[in-house]
Amino acid sequence: EVQLVESGGGLVQAGGSLRLSCAASGFTFKIDDYCIGWFRQAPGKERKGVSCISISSGSTHYADSVKGRFTITSDNANNTFYLQMNSLKPEDTAVYYCAAAFLPPGFVFGSGWCVPNRAFFGSWGQGTLVTVSA
Repeated sequence: EVQLVESGGGLVQAGGSLRLSCAASGFTFKIDDYCIGWFRQAPGKERKGVSCISISSGSTHYADSVKGRFTITSDNANNTFYLQMNSLKPEDTAVYYCAAAFLPPGFVFGSGWCVPNRAFFGSWGQGTLVTVSA
């Protein structure tokens, strides 16, 4: 099972930036066979997809609420994945989680899969808190 550890959360003023990191280990298959997702859960709300990346294709997906402000990247050599968050807003306040999903051969990862489905994303980190003050 893949182990994931998030870091980089904190308190930032609106308009500021943060970069979250997700350090991964324990891949059973090649790293190219996985996709990585970032999800967030605000207090009292359900967990939602923020951004996902397919490692093999490099294709990325973003929630409409973060398009143009957030960027997901991967450092495959170091098994580390990032979420660069710019122009942060108070509504971005949440616990942010990274998760990994194995993609079977021939699987086409589309935006519809960038959702917090634990049957698909089998490995999750513990989360890192991002607080954006007004």
